[in-house]
Amino acid sequence: MSNFNEYKVLHVVEGGCGTLLLGSSGLPLKRLEATLNDEAQNGWQLVFQVIESKRFLLFWSREAVILTLGRNRA
Repeated sequence: MSNFNEYKVLHVVEGGCGTLLLGSSGLPLKRLEATLNDEAQNGWQLVFQVIESKRFLLFWSREAVILTLGRNRA
């Protein structure tokens, strides 16, 4: 694994309306893919990702992906 000298952390969250209406709506994969493609064009590489689940309002839980990106500054 190569060492990067610059890092960036992104937080991509599941939609709130779907969570309220359906109980769970899943992660926004198209938005996640678009975000990764946009960052890759700027030289960022995915280093690490984690999926978190936390309470949303009173009864629901909501998932989010935390992405850590890295790149070597020119």
